[in-house]
Amino acid sequence: MKSHTKYLWFNTEGRREYVNITAEVEKAVAESGIREGMVLVSAMHITAGVYVNDDEPGFREDLDELLERLAPFGRDYRHHRTGEDNGDAHLKSILVHHQVVVPVTEGRLDLGPWQQIFYAEFDGRRRKRVIVKVMGE
Repeated sequence: MKSHTKYLWFNTEGRREYVNITAEVEKAVAESGIREGMVLVSAMHITAGVYVNDDEPGFREDLDELLERLAPFGRDYRHHRTGEDNGDAHLKSILVHHQVVVPVTEGRLDLGPWQQIFYAEFDGRRRKRVIVKVMGE
């Protein structure tokens, strides 16, 4: 089995952003030369996530509203006793999860017709990274 690793770096302008990274992941798969296997895409920060879903603005707004309802910004979280103000970002990260695994078939991402891969930032305005690890033959 072979593997190939690539890092994607982000420094979002907003505190919360959803970035379509499908093209960057596809590029990593192509660079790897792997024809059959899988790709792991994982946010390497506890206030960010990665998910697979539709690239439709209405869905992103619905997702953002849902996450804000479940873990609102500005609430007095116990985590804030550490001096931080991002307790909501930690909870939002857990809700969307920090990684996805996508099949690679015939050298390409094997996604459904509307599926795209997204980086979800919940406490932005500083440099963060995502690891893309392609594994297979």
